[in-house]
Amino acid sequence: MYRILWKNRNVRFYLLGGSISRLGDSLAAMAFLFLAHDLTGSAAHTTAMAVAETAPYLLFGLIGGAVADALPKKKLLIILDLLRIPMVASILLLHYADALSYGALLIISFLLQSIGCFFNPAHRAVLPMITKEEERSAANSLYDTMTRGVTIGTPLLSIVIIETMGVVHFFSLDALTYVWSVLCLAQIIMVEKRSTKFSIRSIAPSVGSFLKWAGRMPSIRSLFFFTFYTVFMNTWVWQVGLLLALMEAGPDGELWYSGIQGVFGAVVIITNLLAPLFIQKWGLHHYVIGAAVWGTGILYYGAFYKPEQFVIGTILIGIGIPVASLSRVYLLQKYVPESKMGRAFSTNAVLLYAANTISLAFFGLLSTFLSIQTLMIISGCCIVFLCVASWLGKGVPFTKLRRRLMINTSK
Repeated sequence: MYRILWKNRNVRFYLLGGSISRLGDSLAAMAFLFLAHDLTGSAAHTTAMAVAETAPYLLFGLIGGAVADALPKKKLLIILDLLRIPMVASILLLHYADALSYGALLIISFLLQSIGCFFNPAHRAVLPMITKEEERSAANSLYDTMTRGVTIGTPLLSIVIIETMGVVHFFSLDALTYVWSVLCLAQIIMVEKRSTKFSIRSIAPSVGSFLKWAGRMPSIRSLFFFTFYTVFMNTWVWQVGLLLALMEAGPDGELWYSGIQGVFGAVVIITNLLAPLFIQKWGLHHYVIGAAVWGTGILYYGAFYKPEQFVIGTILIGIGIPVASLSRVYLLQKYVPESKMGRAFSTNAVLLYAANTISLAFFGLLSTFLSIQTLMIISGCCIVFLCVASWLGKGVPFTKLRRRLMINTSK
């Protein structure tokens, strides 16, 4: 199945361009934080740099989707990549001119991520345009596997670059990946429906019309709700709570955390590759099942609360998250018309970033009153409870569809 898909010229160049570009993005994200700390020595300034990498999606995410829907996607993607090359190169020029400052880094980081708000929804909207419906499950899986794989390899590559050339040359490689992305995008042959008219004034009505449309679509509405809810319950536990719990457990906390991250990445890749062999057409019930497994892993953290048991919980989470992610992407590609695809993915991204931000703030505040173990139990229980309630409620009646669950989206 994957071999046949790889023979598709358009898919092959899409995957090669997207995965290599993701490698550059991951390196650049690390470099901005490293250099911010090197230049200021301040935790607050380093945190502000991290905010500069996420805030644009909350500010421009929905706008990016509207623009992606209105303009020819291939041309838009190439132009945006070409704009990012001199921005990244300017960091190198400032560095060698001994003029690189924290303020310049902050501005460039914000601008690059702002461009990403327009690039990412357009890029995700291309895949359903160059694949058949029966190929999308495997195509989504292969794309997620390749991008996840290069992300896992980023730390190893970063060590080599730091030891041989220095952190600033993370941006050299990032610029080269944008050149590679342009070359791959240029090879993709696709027929796009021409937009009638586009203007700045049309953006707000375009966003508003999509949100109204999504609100009338039970499947999309439920999908967006589940996305926000599960990510909100997961983010603090995964990014902060797990690390703190391991640090409390003993002096080897950082080693345990690194190892668990490796286990998570490996399980996600295996799940991504195997899932399409069993599921060709994803449904909302698959998202609920994935979320239930995901929540069970978090609940397992809190119930047993030992480093070796965290590994088992991580395996469950590593199975649940890609199942939920693959079903979410497939459903957006299935139910959203091509003319609305960019806005659908940008809305999804905005919900993810909003859920991340609110989760960190909310559970960070709760952690001053409640133990990490208690918060893990609460988060896991909340996810599992919603999934069970969905199965037992009117929206998800049990049927005898070959051991599957069918979500009734007409209610």
